[in-house]
Order: sequence, then C-alpha cells, then structure tokens
Amino acid sequence: MEKNCVICKENELTNVKIGDIEVGYCEKCHGYWFEAGELRKVKDEKLENAKWLDFDLWKDFSHLKAIESSKRCPKDNVNLYTLNYSDSDIKIDACKECHGIWVDKGEFEKIINYIKDKSDSEILHNYAINYLKELEEVFTGPEGFRSELNDFLVVASMFKYKFLAQHPELSEFLLNLPH
Repeated sequence: MEKNCVICKENELTNVKIGDIEVGYCEKCHGYWFEAGELRKVKDEKLENAKWLDFDLWKDFSHLKAIESSKRCPKDNVNLYTLNYSDSDIKIDACKECHGIWVDKGEFEKIINYIKDKSDSEILHNYAINYLKELEEVFTGPEGFRSELNDFLVVASMFKYKFLAQHPELSEFLLNLPH
C-alpha cells in the first residue's frame, strides 16, 4: 500500500532502516512515519540504557493536550492529533486509529536527545531520593548506627560520582576551589 507524506502529501514515503526497524521517510521534507510501537523500539535500540524510560502515549490519550490537526494519517487518511512528546516541547503528530506517529524534520533527533537527558536526570533524581532515605536511616534505621552510616556513605559516594559525571563544569569548578 502506497503511503504519502504527511507534510508533502503527494510525495510517497520510502522505507528506511533505523537500526533494525524499518520506518517511513520522506526524502523531500525529511520527516518520519513510525507505525504503532516503532518509535519506542527505535528509541530502545538507540538508547540501550534508557529502555526503562518510556512515554506511553496511548495509555491515557484522552488526558493529553492533543489538538486535532489538518495533517492526515498516511495509513488511515484520518486527521492526526498534534501533542508534545511526554513533558517536552517537542511536537509529534499521532493517529488515534492506527497509533502511528509522525515526526517532522529534526524532531526524531530532538526526541532521542530529550530521552537521553531525561534518563540521566531521572537516574540522578533517584540517587538523591536514596541518599536522603539512607541519611534518615542513619538515625532511625533498622540496622545499627555503624551499618546505616556505611550504607549512607556508599549511596553518598554513588550520588557524588553520578552528579559530577553529569555536571562536568560544576566538577571542574569544585576541583579548582582554593583549599
């Protein structure tokens, strides 16, 4: 079945591979058409360490701030809905019928960068939560003071290294402070 570009309308989408996944691509406007589930699969291939971080668009589509657009689904020929990818400012167009997703030129790269950054910040956020929990357990924990203090120091060390790895400019600044 022939699928025309969401933007160019007359230009037929060609199949291109991103990793092991074949997706629709417009050679004129450089947009991508992802069939249901393909965007997640491509993201998982590109960002192995971010497989755990998913945006489930279809879990509760009715609660998203989706605006019906004049763009048409290349598969079902129904209007697509424009919405932000997760809590980013990246716009995607989705089909409520087939669950396909259209991303304009450059948006796919922005999505990958967004997920990478979000993954890093989520990991750091979880370290911070564990850091505070272990600090509290030093005084209230089920194990003895010394054992809880050792747990806290391990988490503090992990938090420090993760934080400094994610913020090298701050690391450089702290290392150059006078002693």
